[in-house]
Amino acid sequence: MMVAIGDYNELEIAKEVDFGVYLDSDDGEILLPAKYVPDDARVGDRLRVFIYRDSEDRMIATTLEPKAKVGDFAALQVKDTNQYGAFLEWGLEKDLFVPFQNQRDKMQAGRRYVIYIYLDDSSDRIVGTAKYEKYLQKEVTDLTEGQEVQLLVAGLTDLGYKVIVNNKYLGMVYKNEVFRDLPIGEQTRGYIKKVREDQKLDVTLQRVGFGEVKDAAQIILEKLQGANGSLPLSDNSDPDTIYQMLGMSKKTFKRAIGTLYRQGQVVLHPESISLTNQIEE
Repeated sequence: MMVAIGDYNELEIAKEVDFGVYLDSDDGEILLPAKYVPDDARVGDRLRVFIYRDSEDRMIATTLEPKAKVGDFAALQVKDTNQYGAFLEWGLEKDLFVPFQNQRDKMQAGRRYVIYIYLDDSSDRIVGTAKYEKYLQKEVTDLTEGQEVQLLVAGLTDLGYKVIVNNKYLGMVYKNEVFRDLPIGEQTRGYIKKVREDQKLDVTLQRVGFGEVKDAAQIILEKLQGANGSLPLSDNSDPDTIYQMLGMSKKTFKRAIGTLYRQGQVVLHPESISLTNQIEE
């Protein structure tokens, strides 16, 4: 099997040398430098290694785990720039290169950018691009409404936040449904609100429907139990205060405490809520 550059490979140790070990592959022997060789590794052992190219374009192995691999979208920080492009820190000795033609605006050192990592066909080098849209899948084939997904916050528009869903699709979280800071590059959990006819995804940070209320009710109960049975929240509380304390919208909070009240688990006060057994005691 050919070596997958920019990905993890399981390769056998072919021989030991003073400066490391050589791993056997269909592309020839690949060096794993001594500082990355496990202490108990011996000839014949198979190691899981990440393969990339060093500064002289030779294939080299490492047991370090980069923040992302070829085929991934990721938010990485610019370490340095020069006349050819930008170099992003991604957890390996050699930084990830993003050439000028792959930048939307000139990248600045110290800032984070959402990029896609790919193997350049002409040079066989691993590079990144901030023009990631063309690498997203256009047709949604494996998502349903209400499904939990992983999100990478990729950008901000007038409507809301662009998010990359499950490392495959582009989605939107609308501004009026976000009640906290959502910085570019954050990875978080979300839920599919709607798969539109044009194959675009509407996404929410909170579970939709009954499941959302059920989850919220459990969160409130746990918070009450950890706060001696009482919380300074009510129907009159500010939405930002509710979100800061519970991580949910005021609408969801009101539905959840209504459910808990009907179940006899909480007592509602003008400026607070408390566990029923707390009152009985």
